Amino acid sequence: MNGNIKEGYVEIDGIRLRLTNLDKVLWPKEGYTKRDLIYYYFKVADYVLPHLKNRPLTLKRYPNGITGEHFFQKNAAPDTPGWIETKSIYSETTSEYINYIICNNRATLIYLANLAVISQNPWLSRWPTLEHPDFMGFDMDPAPPATFRQAAEAALLVKEQLDALGMKSWVKTSGATGVHIFVPLKPVYSYKQVRTFAQAVSMAVSKLYPELTTVEHSVEKRRGRVYLDYLQNIESKTLASVYSVRAREAAPVSTPLEWSELASVGSPAEFNIFNIFDRLEEKGDLFKGVLETPQELFTSEV
Repeated sequence: MNGNIKEGYVEIDGIRLRLTNLDKVLWPKEGYTKRDLIYYYFKVADYVLPHLKNRPLTLKRYPNGITGEHFFQKNAAPDTPGWIETKSIYSETTSEYINYIICNNRATLIYLANLAVISQNPWLSRWPTLEHPDFMGFDMDPAPPATFRQAAEAALLVKEQLDALGMKSWVKTSGATGVHIFVPLKPVYSYKQVRTFAQAVSMAVSKLYPELTTVEHSVEKRRGRVYLDYLQNIESKTLASVYSVRAREAAPVSTPLEWSELASVGSPAEFNIFNIFDRLEEKGDLFKGVLETPQELFTSEV
């Protein structure tokens, strides 16, 4: 497949699927189309798929582009092709089973892009150990007038706390306004255990640096500070995957960084669906360690 993708049936890795409305503009300001989105995910598949493997996905669809109405979808539609892998998972919130899509191959990734699923939003845990997350997530979310640069500063402070506890961590742009930290774990801890640990780290940072950071749930009370969101560590909640496109101007991509470069990145918009491949060619998958470094949660005394 190349950038001159045509509408109709295509075969991807032996699977036949239909592509439609490829000239649909998803980013009005730049004129980027669904064709651009599909081509991006086709090219980045080898990097993103290991991070999505066996994780239920919450779909966020933008059929009328990033400025139009969008909607969330958890249940696979009745007309979902049989070759798409799904898992039926009971939801205590709704007291019913939800048939989640699992994206384990390139064809599924392209199928989702064709549905105008711009970002990939996977669980923090994988099938079959869904009760046990295999990473802990921190979302540094700047509340205006706080900026990305302040979120980056906060991320470095969270890293200091994690380093002191003997926990290795990886960092990426959220692709929106903030910064994400992933801490890989052995999938043996409950979501509550992981969330409690993340809460303790976040509260320690907020007490040391109250002018910059906060764990305040009220949006109004966060104003001008970086919200350390540890509440992402809840079953069925999601964080945008690494290499996920975001529904924002210029089609930014959630991009892994070396910790040493975080201080020099001015904006998540520096990395987008067109320029990220030069970076990947140069640095490879900087988030590979998240998949290869399972850690025990309590590696030193607090």
